[in-house]
Amino acid sequence: MEPMKNVLWFVLGLAGGFVAAHFVNKDPRGHEVLAEVDARISEFTDRIGEAYRAQEAKIDGIAADVKDAASHAIDAASDAVAELTD
Repeated sequence: MEPMKNVLWFVLGLAGGFVAAHFVNKDPRGHEVLAEVDARISEFTDRIGEAYRAQEAKIDGIAADVKDAASHAIDAASDAVAELTD
């Protein structure tokens, strides 16, 4: 029963937040505040996205270097085995 009560409070809080935001948005000053909050959230998500893409590119570069090194090591080992068997 306790988890259902928590879910109910969560849903009521969510709905109350939407209603409050709607009323704040009707006032011109509130509209400006919400626009500023939206701009800050957008800036934050843009920065997070850029950081994610930078890390992804860095990891892709490292993975490509590891693949190249492994390929060269396999080629060298194959050449060494070929020389020993000749």
